[in-house]
Amino acid sequence: MPSIIVFIILTLDQLTKFLASKNLELNNPLPIIKGVFNLTLVYNRGAAFGIFKNQFYLFILSSIAAVILIYSVLKKNKRNNLYTFSLSLILGGALGNLIDRIFLGYVVDFLDFRIWPVFNLADSAITLGALLLGWQIFIRERKNAS
Repeated sequence: MPSIIVFIILTLDQLTKFLASKNLELNNPLPIIKGVFNLTLVYNRGAAFGIFKNQFYLFILSSIAAVILIYSVLKKNKRNNLYTFSLSLILGGALGNLIDRIFLGYVVDFLDFRIWPVFNLADSAITLGALLLGWQIFIRERKNAS
């Protein structure tokens, strides 16, 4: 199950980035919902929200370390539960952005809600996975405290 989730996230991420790169002009918003949502092609050479720009090797090494760590945890965990699902989302997203960094030197972002920095599907998977993981930890801590 984890490998299927990782494959789906990675495939959708790379496909949408390819389509955005081929059909959008760099830094030229295409309004989808006026004033709310645009498709805006951006090349992100930094981390989340564009911080730490041009730290290429730092991002590559930290991404590889994260991928190895998450993969090793998933390999040991044989259950298909929310924990596995969360880590699979994070792994799929991390791999998607790692591929961009290695082959392009930047991450392709294109989802633009105007009140938030431009992002992509890999970022969404990482964020959702992290939120689910945090929620599980919170619930477990509440159970242990009672």
